[in-house]
Amino acid sequence: MLLSAFTEDLLVRVYSKLGSDSDRKTWRLVCKDFLRVDSVTRRSLRVLRSEFLHGLLSKYKNLDTLDLSVCPRIEDATVSVLLSQAVNSVSWTRWVTRLVLSRASGLRYGGLERLVGACPCLEVLDVSYCWGYGDREAWAISSVRGLRELKMDKCLGVSDVGLAKIAVGCGKLERLSLKWCMEISDLGVDLLCKKCLELKSLDVSYLKVTSESLCSIASLPKLEVLAMVGCPFLDDYGLQFLEHGCPSLQAIDVSRCGCVSSSGLISVIRGHRGLAMLNAGYCFSELSAMVLHSLKDLKNLNTIRIDGAQVSDSSFQTFSTNCKSLVEIGLSKCVGVTNMGIMQLVYGCVGLKIVNLTCCRYITDEAISALANSCRNLVSLKLEACDKVTEKSLDQLGSCCLQLEELDLTDCCGVNDKGLKYLSRCSELLSLKLGLCTNISDKGLAYIAHNCTKISELDLYRCTSLGDDGLAALSSGCKNLMKLNLSYCNGVTDRGVQYIGRLGQLSDLEMRGLVNLTSEGLTAVVAGCKKLSDLDLKHCGNIDDSGFWALSYYSRNMRQINMSYCAVSDVGLCMVLGNLTRLQDVKLVHLMNVTVKGFELALRACCVRIKKVKLIGSLRFLLSTEILETLHARGCKIRWE
Repeated sequence: MLLSAFTEDLLVRVYSKLGSDSDRKTWRLVCKDFLRVDSVTRRSLRVLRSEFLHGLLSKYKNLDTLDLSVCPRIEDATVSVLLSQAVNSVSWTRWVTRLVLSRASGLRYGGLERLVGACPCLEVLDVSYCWGYGDREAWAISSVRGLRELKMDKCLGVSDVGLAKIAVGCGKLERLSLKWCMEISDLGVDLLCKKCLELKSLDVSYLKVTSESLCSIASLPKLEVLAMVGCPFLDDYGLQFLEHGCPSLQAIDVSRCGCVSSSGLISVIRGHRGLAMLNAGYCFSELSAMVLHSLKDLKNLNTIRIDGAQVSDSSFQTFSTNCKSLVEIGLSKCVGVTNMGIMQLVYGCVGLKIVNLTCCRYITDEAISALANSCRNLVSLKLEACDKVTEKSLDQLGSCCLQLEELDLTDCCGVNDKGLKYLSRCSELLSLKLGLCTNISDKGLAYIAHNCTKISELDLYRCTSLGDDGLAALSSGCKNLMKLNLSYCNGVTDRGVQYIGRLGQLSDLEMRGLVNLTSEGLTAVVAGCKKLSDLDLKHCGNIDDSGFWALSYYSRNMRQINMSYCAVSDVGLCMVLGNLTRLQDVKLVHLMNVTVKGFELALRACCVRIKKVKLIGSLRFLLSTEILETLHARGCKIRWE
């Protein structure tokens, strides 16, 4: 049948069934009709390179989501050009409801004001990690009257004045994140709570707010989610205000609030019988009997995290009896977790899907077997540093938990090849961490590679018995791998790394300390893995300029790289920093073959787009004042070692 026989409506219906970016890319390459359907139908666009921005926005006129978070060099002038070119044609801004500008630190007040003003339907805005943003940028944001969701994490210059402008101008706000906005105080939060009564989610984590803010927050009638992680001045007195406020509250996070005790937590629980999520990790040293007793009233509780607390077997008995709806429990670094406690927990909480037992060193195969047998819908299990876990546990997980997607076995020295053979029955695995598991070899990795083909993240840090044959199996079976850590796997050579070059989806690769890796191996990786965006080559001392030349030629999507302690020279460094136009974060410590002049030239080549650079401390006094001031003016953060 000819393609011309298909109507456009039918093609649109077929296009809507495509589930991945790669499928949609293939679709666009078929013919002009398919390309036209893609341009008309596409609703979301994530731009990777600024030079393509104008062409893409000219093609896609019906976008509702535009993500510029990974596109470097977005500045006020860029926005002016884009908007001026759209004046005489159908504007791409007309339907945009969601705009992601996270880390777009080059875009300041003028450009931000024009951009948000050109999007009349804008409802969601993300300017998180724009460190230089202050009250002027907040003023620009306040003009978006229909804004419902705003993320401003680490906008370090925004003060109470800026927040007040947003509160007055954006009265329809439903979700707001102010994490790490250190200039905001109780005064700003108070005005926010008076003006934005539609708020359903609020994050004030790491702010220096006090109990006065909680008094204001308690007046929000529709608030459902409240996060206050690491707020040093919040205490039990403040939490008492919540007991009779926030009638819609369903989730609260007070983790790492050092002045909060069991008393404050009980106040929150007593006033909110409908709580579904409670995070009190690292708040208090011991989980008191009174807190446990109060949990019986939380019939809807499905998530509880008490990381760092001292618990007892009786604690788990209470959970088992009173919290039968639990889906997730966090027990990381809890003191007193035993086999008996875990067995009591899973006897009543059979619906558990996410369990964190990191550093619970006393649990053995007996506990994990009970967990696997009772909680057969388990999706995520973290067992880092549980060194008494052996192949017997993995046998039970492989037999009972076939839906398992995430497993952390870091530093579980009892894990071996036989255990990985059992575990490979969990064919739904997406993330597997085996760092410091020194008893696994190529044979065990081959079991995983053959049966767990959906894996997208694999951590093999310091698995010193692994070699090239294991990577050969991995490259053959795990084609969806996106994140891979091979740091300090000293048995890996260029031959093994060349197999990694076959993993076309790989974006994050750590090869720190691979002493047998040379430029030949690096060239094979970067030539094959075109999507690489994060690369760690620290202590790879046998890679010379030829390897870095290949890197600068092939890795045009690179955003972050660690070249510390490498044998690169002035020429190699200038090629990397000059050619990789998306590079935003570089670590350049102890480059013994690079001169001060080489550093100067390389930094000049990337100063327009670079956002973070790490250098050895002595360069602070050797680099010119001009280059340091230029980097600072461009918003680049320099870290000295």
